[in-house]
Amino acid sequence: MTNTATQPHQRELFGHPIGLYVLFFTEMWERFSYYGMRAILVLYLVAKTSDSNAGLGWTNGEALALYGWYTMLVYVASIPGGWLADKFFGQKKSVLYGGILLVAGHSILAIEEMWAFYTGLGLIIAGVGLLKPNISTMVGGLYQQGDIRRDKGFTIFYIGINVGAFLSSLIVGYVGEVHGWHYGFGLAGIGMALGLIQYILGQKYLENVGNYLGASENKEEKELMNKPLTKVEKDRIIVLFISFLLVIVFWGAFEQAGGLMNIYAKEKTNRLLMGWEVPASWFQSLNAMFIIFLGTSVAAYWANRKLKGKVSTSLFKMIVGLIIMGTGFFFMTAAASQYESTGASAMYWLVLAYLFHTVGELCISPVALSYITKLAPVKYASLMMGVYFAMTGFGNKLAGLLGESAESLGEYTIFTGIAVFCVAFGFLVMLFRKKLEILTHGAEDNEREMH
Repeated sequence: MTNTATQPHQRELFGHPIGLYVLFFTEMWERFSYYGMRAILVLYLVAKTSDSNAGLGWTNGEALALYGWYTMLVYVASIPGGWLADKFFGQKKSVLYGGILLVAGHSILAIEEMWAFYTGLGLIIAGVGLLKPNISTMVGGLYQQGDIRRDKGFTIFYIGINVGAFLSSLIVGYVGEVHGWHYGFGLAGIGMALGLIQYILGQKYLENVGNYLGASENKEEKELMNKPLTKVEKDRIIVLFISFLLVIVFWGAFEQAGGLMNIYAKEKTNRLLMGWEVPASWFQSLNAMFIIFLGTSVAAYWANRKLKGKVSTSLFKMIVGLIIMGTGFFFMTAAASQYESTGASAMYWLVLAYLFHTVGELCISPVALSYITKLAPVKYASLMMGVYFAMTGFGNKLAGLLGESAESLGEYTIFTGIAVFCVAFGFLVMLFRKKLEILTHGAEDNEREMH
């Protein structure tokens, strides 16, 4: 059951509620700030203190360790963020409070002091924890149970995430690398401020979404918060937690993008293009660019499969996504092999790897967000979304650990190991897919277009 079982008539744009686009742009600017900062964080940490654009002079291992802890905590904070929304604030206010904390955190990072650096990171962790799980839950609340548009809606929302990520990797990455790291951090804060203003102005399109049910005057909604879980709801929670194993493995591999692959692009990739050196941080934009171009096509492919009666359950999509993403790391194996042979690897290996990673991400990440809103009990809607993001956080920490181990094991071993494990794990879970889907008790049956 979703957090909103029924919805009154909502104004629509391009076949979806207008509220979706309010949340789209809010998340776009939030991700602009987050991914902009992420694109330059590791590069700032490893930049020498004697450089013209001075950094902190940390070793690669030290930088990747902090990166792993930070990206883990950003998402683990979604558990208390989801709990606070379910118990006290509702999702709508939690997103507002999270946005305010994010503006403060990114702005403080612009100050060139170590206290400001750690304070800024702390505020960002708290802000993402409040905003991230609750804005995603609100997207699900825009659609009635059984509406096949839900998955498409999450893909549109996900494109918003990646428009922000694409622009930030280019703009914030360039400003940070060329003009100064702290100017880049400050620019990320301006982006978040724009997102917060847009969210406040769009509240009239979100009147029936994300409200705190405990304060509702609707007797049925209040009772939903007090009823014990049914057998069906418990079974669905079990399926969600098992699917989260896919999430941990996926992000543990995928998040090499901001760490090991980021450093690899800077130190071991020939980035000369017609005599001009492409900034290392720009490769972070490839994933977002591919999502913008491929997002609706992938979503339409799965929706058409569903309407034709072919296998297209959320769990099936997620497994396929993991396998495709894992396959992409074989291109990084080829890049590492070329580097060992010639002393530099070509840029096209990174491009191909990010292409496969993107297709895999489109099959697992927006699908998982939608899946949670289909299966999670109403009174734990935001909390379960928070648990999902916490799992992505553990995946980020795993990514950091794997990146650190490359110093002793080498990139070739790490990239190849990731590829083999992801593909093998995906096929292993596929063997149990049908048994797991029985426990969903038909949550995805009879989906159709609803307006």
